[in-house]
Amino acid sequence: MASTTREKLVSFINNRWLVFVAAMWIQSCAGIGYLFGSISPVIKSSLNYNQKELARLGVAKDLGDSVGFIAGYLSEMLPLWAALLVGAVQNLVGYGWVWLIVTGRAPILPLWAMCILIFVGNNGETYFNTASLVSGVQNFPKSRGPVVGILKGFAGLGGAMLSQIYTMTNSPDPASLIFMVAVAPAVVAVSLMFFIRPVGGHRQIRPTDGASFTFIYGVCILLAVYLMAVMLIQDLAVVSHKVIATFTIVLFFILLSPVLIPIITSFFSDSNGPADTIEEPLVPKREEDQDPGLRTPDLILSEVEDEKPRDVDLLPASERHKRIAHLQAQLMQAAAEGAVRVKGRRGPHRGEDFTLTQALVKADFWLIFISLLLGGGSGLTVIDNLGQMSQSLGYDNTHVFVSMISIWNFLGRISGGYFSELVVRDYAYPRPVAMAVAQIVMAVGHVCFAFGWPGAMYIGTLLIGLGYGAHWAIVPATASELFGLKKFGALYNFLTLSLPVGSFVFSGMIASSIYDMEAERQAHGSVFNPDDVLKCEGSICYFLTSLIMSGFCIIACMLSMILVRRTKSVYTQLYGKTRA
Repeated sequence: MASTTREKLVSFINNRWLVFVAAMWIQSCAGIGYLFGSISPVIKSSLNYNQKELARLGVAKDLGDSVGFIAGYLSEMLPLWAALLVGAVQNLVGYGWVWLIVTGRAPILPLWAMCILIFVGNNGETYFNTASLVSGVQNFPKSRGPVVGILKGFAGLGGAMLSQIYTMTNSPDPASLIFMVAVAPAVVAVSLMFFIRPVGGHRQIRPTDGASFTFIYGVCILLAVYLMAVMLIQDLAVVSHKVIATFTIVLFFILLSPVLIPIITSFFSDSNGPADTIEEPLVPKREEDQDPGLRTPDLILSEVEDEKPRDVDLLPASERHKRIAHLQAQLMQAAAEGAVRVKGRRGPHRGEDFTLTQALVKADFWLIFISLLLGGGSGLTVIDNLGQMSQSLGYDNTHVFVSMISIWNFLGRISGGYFSELVVRDYAYPRPVAMAVAQIVMAVGHVCFAFGWPGAMYIGTLLIGLGYGAHWAIVPATASELFGLKKFGALYNFLTLSLPVGSFVFSGMIASSIYDMEAERQAHGSVFNPDDVLKCEGSICYFLTSLIMSGFCIIACMLSMILVRRTKSVYTQLYGKTRA
């Protein structure tokens, strides 16, 4: 009896679902960057910044959230818990120092030093993201879309959850939200860091995995709907502190409920032994492991790629192998007769493991990068400027829109992972087509912000949140499919560099310049105290910026469709057999 209990406890500790749930909890604190729209007004008023100076802090924040080279390499050289520890320390030091400055407990630093602090604090997110995603795709290699979507979704929802906890504290000091941003992620990451690790998840396939994913999707939807309802109740009605505290406690219970999956599968399921589980390969089956009749000859000639007809990759597996084998035989015979010169294989092909250096010379990689820069960068600009956008349209409570875009961002990541997985699993069609749809949705959302119609803030927040969130479920899964899992951490963190570049262009150069220009124009026509902070009012503040970003989202959609056309054969090879 004691040995059985011990075996079940070991099974629970090494359960891939436990690692996944722990990663979800860490990710729920990894989206602190999305709270910048809530903390930026406090920083702006306390340090007397103008909009351009505040935009520079926003770019530093985005840069910190995206420069993950160190996190990517550390995740390959060190245990994942060590990477999480580094991220927790950075988060605490960076934002903790900002809190000390804003509250007057530390001397005011120049703008460049404040940018460094924001960069260091937000850079901790890259360690949380990298450790969670690496463990997720390694433990669930055949469910990358849903796993990435759920993990990135919880990162997007973190802003709304921390806002709710802040509301429960009932603090009269708005700077206390910065203190929460500094402390909460560090505490959660340190508490759970030893659970985040690869546990041989490809050997833990159970028949109940589909139901487990369904349960987690249900929890995700319940969490989003609950937070939205609580936010609207607290915004539209006068609610006592006891009721707010009750709302927050229920929120914690919903957040903890996914742990039931590893508990049930480890302690109350009969399929604990190796004989009761199925093993799935970490990578697609290599040709030497296939049936000898279908095996491609060992000699791989680069001429095959040049000479084979374009429609060969769309044929059934057996016919495709016969055609390629016949073409190889012809080329080998011609080479023996001196008719052609045989060249060695030049690097990996799509779907195999790439290093970052090998990926950087591929057009597909740069199509993903630029498409993410235009689509994701414009969405991030809205998130960073949401406080000023809502104030310019006459809304006083900016926390409502910050919470709303966190919730829609969350649902965008969940739905982006789910529907893109349906596209590749059911139709063997390239995943980037889902990104193209998301970018069209964002283009419409930017138009709503541009014209500032009644209710436009709500509609625009919905569309931008959904579209931006979908990028973070689709891009990592696409990168892992086209460029492999071996160097996934480095590849993923390089792609995220597109965000600070996009944020610098859209927010640091375009949005802030147009905002300050309109604010100065409005100030000249009214009585203005030089000591006051410049403010712009009306839809004109972000009209031109929003139209520019809408146009760039359409360009991003076109780039995504080019990527779809280029990678059709890859997805046919990866998922065509599954569909058959």
